[in-house]
Amino acid sequence: MRANLALKPVSFLVKFSINAVVLAFSLSCIFPVLWLINSSLREDKDFLGNITALALDPRFDNYKRAIFTGKMGTYFMNSAYLSIVSVIIGTVLAFIVGYFLSRYRFKGRNLIYLLFLSGMIVPTLSLLIPVFIQFKLLGLGDAWYTLFLPYIAYSLPMSVILIEGFVKTVSYEIEEAAIMEGAKTSDLLFRVMFPLCKPIISTIIIFNFIGTWNEFPFSLILVNNPALRTVSVGLNDFNQMYTTQYTLFMAALVAVTLPVILIYSIFSKYIIQGMTAGAVKG
Repeated sequence: MRANLALKPVSFLVKFSINAVVLAFSLSCIFPVLWLINSSLREDKDFLGNITALALDPRFDNYKRAIFTGKMGTYFMNSAYLSIVSVIIGTVLAFIVGYFLSRYRFKGRNLIYLLFLSGMIVPTLSLLIPVFIQFKLLGLGDAWYTLFLPYIAYSLPMSVILIEGFVKTVSYEIEEAAIMEGAKTSDLLFRVMFPLCKPIISTIIIFNFIGTWNEFPFSLILVNNPALRTVSVGLNDFNQMYTTQYTLFMAALVAVTLPVILIYSIFSKYIIQGMTAGAVKG
């Protein structure tokens, strides 16, 4: 009994310390975002006078100027279009390849799997110059479809490996029952297996969307047309144009980063489910 009483204060101190550390870490992550949003609602003169003061008189016209005058709205739509289309195409291709690598044994399967696995190891920046030279020789640069190819290609290795591993955890009896009911290969893929793979597919969609949205070097090198630039390159140009207008630049930053923060906040549970589903089912 005395031992239990002695352990209670220690247990309380441990829990309190852990909670305090987690709270401090959470605040350190949230504070810069809140400070950025608050600063984007202020005037430059007011901001330079006191960078920590609250925006008592919010100036939403900073966002209007950033989106329309600074062309961030165009960059935003370009990135949204590229991210959504490339993620959809990449996810469908990865699902088909991952499924067949998991369920079928054929000559060259191990080599194909090794190639996708190697794609996760090779740094994408090391391929920037070779891709630029190839695109220039083939005349694929500086067009609306230019960035689709690298974005889809570089999302496939991780996506295929994750789906291949997840499909292994799904009981094959489910597919056998569907085949006995007369299901075709397309039905088996998209009506039976696709819904069962929803957790890992959701995870892949979120990771690839955020990665595509934030991508900078390929969009900078492969696309020179200002009308086709993405938000990451657009922010760089915006910063050079409005170097001394700090609150205007912060409004542009918030407008660009807010969609990613919202998507991650809303779908974070799917990331956890997707990354742990294989272990739970196995």
